Amino acid sequence: MKHFLFILGSILLALLASEPDAIAQVSQWDSTYRPDIYKPRVELFKSLPHSEKDVVFLGNSLTFWADWSELLGSSYYKNRGIPGDITYGVLDRLDEVIQGRPAKVFILIGINDLARGIPDSVIIRNYQRIIRQLKARTPSTRVYFQTLLPTNASFDKLRSHYHKEPRIRAINDSLRELGREEKIEIIDLYSHFVDEEGNLKKAYTWDGVHLTLTGYTTWVEVLRAGNYLPRVN
Repeated sequence: MKHFLFILGSILLALLASEPDAIAQVSQWDSTYRPDIYKPRVELFKSLPHSEKDVVFLGNSLTFWADWSELLGSSYYKNRGIPGDITYGVLDRLDEVIQGRPAKVFILIGINDLARGIPDSVIIRNYQRIIRQLKARTPSTRVYFQTLLPTNASFDKLRSHYHKEPRIRAINDSLRELGREEKIEIIDLYSHFVDEEGNLKKAYTWDGVHLTLTGYTTWVEVLRAGNYLPRVN
């Protein structure tokens, strides 16, 4: 027994010595985290009518705070944003979206994963799981992933979300590669929101993460310019 414990201790010490950052990350992030508003929002989503004409915007608070039906002029544009949500939360509530068989799904998720210390590789793996579930279970639905937006630390309000720019760029690069592998379109929001210093443009945000009306207007303009939005009444 002592010999076994000695060997186990040696292995753990070797892991800590070779990959201390990886060990620290594993101990710090929680895939089961869900914001308090998560359950009531999911219950609401399930109670609402669905249509195969629906265009679903799926994500976190960046999606939540836009009134998509008003911005885009149709009740078929559906908001499936939950403030504070992470990629694991989206995976857990994907059934509601899939059961509706929407025409299109626009996904923006991941900034809260970064804020909560979830590794980049896990975020990308969850992106792939989301894409594959949608493609397999509602093949008529067009799936679009949108690149993560930059942040701006000068607002000094959401400190856990700031200073992630290198990781945001790396995830966006990996997302583009994933899009090629999975044969879905990746919509580049990032380049339209970043300033010359690599930060979220101040005119587009009120806290360095969330968007102003100007920010949402720009988002819509990107989608319209790319002909991503269907004509729905």
